[in-house]
Amino acid sequence: MSMYLNRAMIIGNLTRDPELRTTSGGQTVATFGVATNHSWTDASGQKQEKAEFHNIVAWGKLAEICGQYLTKGRKVYVEGRIQTRDWEGQDGQKRFRTEIVAETMIMLDRGNGQANSGNFVRQAAPAMAARPAANEAAPAAAAADPNEIIRVEDIPF
Repeated sequence: MSMYLNRAMIIGNLTRDPELRTTSGGQTVATFGVATNHSWTDASGQKQEKAEFHNIVAWGKLAEICGQYLTKGRKVYVEGRIQTRDWEGQDGQKRFRTEIVAETMIMLDRGNGQANSGNFVRQAAPAMAARPAANEAAPAAAAADPNEIIRVEDIPF
């Protein structure tokens, strides 16, 4: 039996407001960017820092929550799987885009740059985490399990 794992977990800041769209099949999709920073000390003892930019895609109810509550600059935790899409550009060249398909998103601040207390994040986590259905080709809005349903009116802020 073979075993595989495709999991990405990042904490960073949104580089742009989410763009919300609806597919021709009626699915809601949100796309946005998150930047993470990596710091290290080089061989000469100088501190170095590099930003990585991640493309995020969220589907269904999670996409709606992202579109409603996330804005550029907010700090978020995103967990999901990595996928690479390819298509042919208008110039005939093959293009590739690697992105994280979000399955869980937790807001880590209140939107004004102030971090929440750890207690607030733990309390907010169940209300702010959402997972799409198992069908990856056309994710459903939410599973039928009541523990999986996210209602916007239940969000504590």
